[in-house]
Amino acid sequence: MNFFLIFLFVFISSVARAEWRLALPGWNYEFPADHGSHPSFKTEWWYFTGNLRAKAGGEELGYQLTFFRQGVSDPSTSVPEAQFIQRDVKFAHFAVSEVSKKKFHHFQKLSRGAFGEAGFDDESRIAWIDDWSCERTGRHDFRLQAGQDGVSLDLKLSSTREPVVHGRNGVSQKAEGEGRASHYYSLTRMQTAGTVSVAGVEYEVEGLTWFDHEWATNQLAAHQTGWDWFSIHFEDGGELMLFQIRTKDGGRDEFSSGTYVDESGAAEKIEQSDFELEPIEWWTSGESKARYPVAWKIKIPKQNLDLTVRARFSNQELAASPFSYWEGSVSVEGSRTGRGYLEMTGYAGRIVGMQAQ
Repeated sequence: MNFFLIFLFVFISSVARAEWRLALPGWNYEFPADHGSHPSFKTEWWYFTGNLRAKAGGEELGYQLTFFRQGVSDPSTSVPEAQFIQRDVKFAHFAVSEVSKKKFHHFQKLSRGAFGEAGFDDESRIAWIDDWSCERTGRHDFRLQAGQDGVSLDLKLSSTREPVVHGRNGVSQKAEGEGRASHYYSLTRMQTAGTVSVAGVEYEVEGLTWFDHEWATNQLAAHQTGWDWFSIHFEDGGELMLFQIRTKDGGRDEFSSGTYVDESGAAEKIEQSDFELEPIEWWTSGESKARYPVAWKIKIPKQNLDLTVRARFSNQELAASPFSYWEGSVSVEGSRTGRGYLEMTGYAGRIVGMQAQ
C-alpha cells in the first residue's frame, strides 16, 4: 500500500491525462493470469512479507519485498515513440529485520525501464528492477530475489491454498464513491524456503510468507490520512488481514475492514463494526520524528479473538523520500498466538501520490 518517487518523472507530465479504468464490482478473478500486471489501472503492487527462521541456529528474520507499478499514461493515450518516455514508473522496496539483533535494513529502487532493466510480465517474470525480481514458478508458486549492500535473499514460495479475495463482489472499497476501491486478493499462507544473507552470514531459512496483490486507480479521499494494516499467521493454521483507514478528525473510516481465514482456508469478511483496534504502546523515530503505535489490542468478538499485537522491535521504519512509513515483523498473543506483519502510513506526514487534494 505505498507509492514513492513518482514525481521525479516530471518530463512526462505534458502527456494528456487519460481515463484510467476504475475498480468496480463484478471483477472475475482468473488465476494464474491475475498474478500478472493490469496496465489499464493506474496503480498496482505485489507485496510479499514473511517471518523466517534459520534452520541452524534458530535466528529469526522478517522480510519485505514489494514491486510497484505507477501508470503515467494509459494504453489508449498517444505518446511519442522514445525509450525514455514510459507508460509507467517501476519501483521497489526491500527490507530485512534481524529480530534477535534488533537491526533493520531497508532499500528502494526506481527505474524507467528504458533499456529493459525493469518491467512487468516477461514470460515467467512478473516484475523486476535490476537484479530484484519476482518470478512465477507454478500456479501459485514464486521465486523472489533481491540484494543490496551485503543484504540479500533468494526464496521459493509455494501456496497450497487458493487466493483469498477481499471485500465484496470483487472489490475492496476504500472510500465513498464509485471506483474508490481496489481489486485485492492474497495468498495468505505461502510455505517459504531459501537463503537470507546479512553482512557475509548466509542463513538457510524456512517460514511463512503473506502475499498481497492489489490494483486500482483512485486515491485516498481528502479526509483520509493513512492506514494501519495487519497480516497475521495464527499457529493453529488460521489467518487474519485487518486494516483501518484513519481520518483527519482522529477517527476510523467506515470503509475499514478485513478478512478472517479459518484453518480450512474458508474466508469471511470483517466489517468496520465487527472489530475494535486500540494502540497501547508508542515509539518515536529518530529519523522522521514520527510517533508510531508499535503495540495494539485487537478484538473481534464474532471470531472470539482478543489479541495483543506487538512489534518484534520498534525501529522497523522505512525512512525514505518522499515519505516514510513503518513496516515490520510483529508477534501475536492472547486468545490465539502467531506471527505477522504490520504496516503504518501517514504518521510521518502526507502520503505523497496517494492522497486526494
